Amino acid sequence: MTSRDCDTAKRSNLVSVSAPWIHCTMSIKHIHNATQFQELLSSVAPTKLVVVDFTASWCGPCQMIAPFFTELSQKYRHVTFAKVDVDQVKEVAESCRVTSMPTFQFFQAGNKIAEMKGANPRQLESLVQQHQGDASADPTTNVGVSGHSDLKEYITLNQIDIRNENEEHNVRNILKDDASYLESDVDEQLMIGIPFNQTVRIHSLKIKAENASFGPKTIKLYANRQNMDFDDADSVQETQTLEVKESDLDGNSIINLRFVKFQNVSSVVLFIKDNQGDEETTQIQQLTFIG
Repeated sequence: MTSRDCDTAKRSNLVSVSAPWIHCTMSIKHIHNATQFQELLSSVAPTKLVVVDFTASWCGPCQMIAPFFTELSQKYRHVTFAKVDVDQVKEVAESCRVTSMPTFQFFQAGNKIAEMKGANPRQLESLVQQHQGDASADPTTNVGVSGHSDLKEYITLNQIDIRNENEEHNVRNILKDDASYLESDVDEQLMIGIPFNQTVRIHSLKIKAENASFGPKTIKLYANRQNMDFDDADSVQETQTLEVKESDLDGNSIINLRFVKFQNVSSVVLFIKDNQGDEETTQIQQLTFIG
């Protein structure tokens, strides 16, 4: 095998990113074990409210208030809502000292700040309103596009596909709000497959590249495609091609998509063909899907 063959093989290597997965229905997270529960409490911003519904399938009042809990999760998008089935996740119910259903517990910075027992919709919403915090300060809702939010919470993290990734600067970094970044490996091209845990509508993107000359230039997007490789980029018709400018790579500029083509998206592949400065590698610090 020649060095060129090695590079081709490395570019074609498919990496599945290892990360915790929490099942989501609409905007409610369903917790399946104690590890996921702790990860939920530790992963949100310290000022963000988390409301947990401790429920059971046999509990009549639980089923009566469940639709209202779903309505709240859609109304207060800056609040995180979760469900714990006390029979399926007994260790969490016991550690939280839940003795009756339904019980709603409110957390902030990993600490319980309030609790409500019983199926009282008015009292439940009152507690959400009391502890919700400032919606405009939440980056998931304050994305600069009216009526839309950051779709990060709908990304199935442990199923992201990446090709030609530098292992020291991996794809998980593009979903972090820090100085870390994703970098290509043997050349400037990258292929990123993003799966969602439910169908979403993608309105636009935000891309941040600290050094714009290393930032992406030509991006081909493929809606509802998975497990693509670089050869597929030439044979599969893209949903849209973006020609990104250096000024678009500040992390705040809105890069609009043809919204009508991204209405029922369960996954999207981004093929980054080249970068702004014809550099040997491409770098992306943050990638935000808005919808």
